[in-house]
Amino acid sequence: MAAQMQSIASTSARGVVAPRRRAQLRVSAVAELERLATQSASRRGVPEGTPVVPVRDLPSRPRRNRKSETVRRAFSETFLHPANFILPVFVHDGDKNIPIDSMPGVARLGWQHGLVDAVAEARSVGVNQVVIFPKTPEELKTPTAEEAFNPNGLAQRTISLLKDKFPDLEVYTDVALDPYNSDGHDGIVSDAGVILNDETIEYLCRQAVSQARAGADCVSPSDMMDGRVAAIRGALDAEDFTDVSIMAYTAKYASAFYGPFRDALASAPKPCAAHRRIPPNKKTYQQDPANFREALREALLDEAEGADIMMVKPGLPYLDVIRLLRDNSALPIAAYHVSGEYAMLKAAAERGWLNEKDAVLEALLCLKRAGSDLILSYYATEAAKWMADDKPSWR
Repeated sequence: MAAQMQSIASTSARGVVAPRRRAQLRVSAVAELERLATQSASRRGVPEGTPVVPVRDLPSRPRRNRKSETVRRAFSETFLHPANFILPVFVHDGDKNIPIDSMPGVARLGWQHGLVDAVAEARSVGVNQVVIFPKTPEELKTPTAEEAFNPNGLAQRTISLLKDKFPDLEVYTDVALDPYNSDGHDGIVSDAGVILNDETIEYLCRQAVSQARAGADCVSPSDMMDGRVAAIRGALDAEDFTDVSIMAYTAKYASAFYGPFRDALASAPKPCAAHRRIPPNKKTYQQDPANFREALREALLDEAEGADIMMVKPGLPYLDVIRLLRDNSALPIAAYHVSGEYAMLKAAAERGWLNEKDAVLEALLCLKRAGSDLILSYYATEAAKWMADDKPSWR
């Protein structure tokens, strides 16, 4: 640097350097002095042994947009709010809440008391949407699942009670036969082991209409039968339930993450008499986890058939599918943060392997970032409380 300044002075004295060139050299010298000063300042307080390096000439430094909480919040691209959550609730026809062993912190709620308390708590922190899953007594289950559309059934009574207690609560229902089917399948099973598609749809329509009569705001076919959205839309409209929405389980995969849910409702496929074949899984109607394009085919059909919302289930293992639907439809997209995902987070947190609050809020934020407008999660109430107590960039 000294030599450069001396050269400038020497050449200037001889009058050899043109005025513009002298100005350029002076600017260069000043810049070098500023760089050295910056480098010296940046080394204040660094650990001994930190290498001395020149400041890199980086015109773009993304970390500048992360340098403070204020800046990070200003540039946050994704916002999570309790209004995005739907709380799944398991109900049974009794008074006491029954804990579910595989889902710590979740219980089958007594439909008249425990359920009302749980919904009131959720509403107090901004969660005003629930989806109802009834635990049907075994003696009411049959191969054809007529209990699904019993006007005095547990689901129907629960819907009416909630709408009476909380008129502005958004109540979603589950439309499928497995909670009522003695074979444990979402549809009627033939003796040969075939899940009957069109025959099942007839009962799904009756189920959806019975739920609408009870006061449901949105029915949610989770069965994955072909053509059921159009049939349910037609059945609802024929009964003047044109305001009742349909949230279609559009991309519901034959996943290993549903185990705790099936424990909660005792809805897993069951063996039967020797003369009948009961498929041990639901792979002939739920989607193959290996498939991506198939979800788009289902989405195009559901939207054309009248779905108001489309869902991806499970959530976190299928973020790419959530994004696929988001990029190809103007409909709201829902994601189900399923029982297996909940159980994994709970188990890791109980062992001290994860910070539960941080991991849960990150998981829910990722579902939102991928493109979901609604998130069904057993953590809904707890997450809303964490978000109220803390003000990180989740919101």
